[in-house]
Amino acid sequence: MRADKFTLAINLAFIAAISPLRAQTTDDGVTSSARATDWQTATGGKMSFDVASIRVSPDAIHTMNFRWDDEAPFTPNGGYFFARNSLVDYIEFAYDFPLTDDEENALLAHQPKWVREDNFVIQARAAGNPTRDQMRLMMQSLLAERCKLAVHFEPRKETVLALTLNAPGKTGPDLRPHSEGAPCGSPEAGSAGGPTHKVIKPFPFKCGFLDLMDLPNHQRRLGARNVSMGIIASGIERVEWLGHPLVDQTGLSGKYDFKVEWASVPTGAAPFTNDDPSDSGGPTFQKALKDQLGLKLVKRQASVRVLIIDHVEKPSEN
Repeated sequence: MRADKFTLAINLAFIAAISPLRAQTTDDGVTSSARATDWQTATGGKMSFDVASIRVSPDAIHTMNFRWDDEAPFTPNGGYFFARNSLVDYIEFAYDFPLTDDEENALLAHQPKWVREDNFVIQARAAGNPTRDQMRLMMQSLLAERCKLAVHFEPRKETVLALTLNAPGKTGPDLRPHSEGAPCGSPEAGSAGGPTHKVIKPFPFKCGFLDLMDLPNHQRRLGARNVSMGIIASGIERVEWLGHPLVDQTGLSGKYDFKVEWASVPTGAAPFTNDDPSDSGGPTFQKALKDQLGLKLVKRQASVRVLIIDHVEKPSEN
């Protein structure tokens, strides 16, 4: 979801780009997609909750009874759904299509303010033990029925930042396969180099959480354990927005642990550049990516799937 939902310790459920549906194909033919675009067909097509209620909530706190991101474990819960979120958040969940701030602004440019600003409590129940993806399909049906929501996707050409390896086949010291570190939940889980290394700047202790920490002297630390490169790219995009969508083209598969520290700058003051300027506060974000993670950002043209709202109405309470 949006960057304003970040706290000092961020549950991955609050990053909507956890498993982006948008496929991005660059001019050189390289396609990056964290998830197949036909997931809806693979999940079973149209589905509906057996019962559901929607009501406006005065509470501004967003919540849900299970994590919405695809990386998080999901235990079937008897088909019960509960959440308090804005309509745009429900749309992102239903179509597994997380949005950056700019994408959300473009999506809602011609929509009424309540789509973003009003919170709705949705309680629903379905028979059996539906999966998270099946509940996504049920949410699509619910929004179509109660909000008259109609959407479509269309391809658009735009500039993206491709996250690539700085040197072929080589990562930096603070990006490692999760299998090389301590298992999730072990006493050494937070050690930067495992139990035999001195803990100076540890990885996050818990797996499945993206940690963003504000440090002294305008420094920031971002890290996560046991996550895919798609998750890392999504976290980078939302923590340090550089003016263009970011797509993983590292070619790295599997799960990783990582951390990166850099000197923050005021919002809007860090447009993408190929230069690596230094300042007294520490490394720039791009230099930190290169030195600590062995990654770099390359500006490329890509065809990006864009979500369009054709029609939506405010639901009546029931």
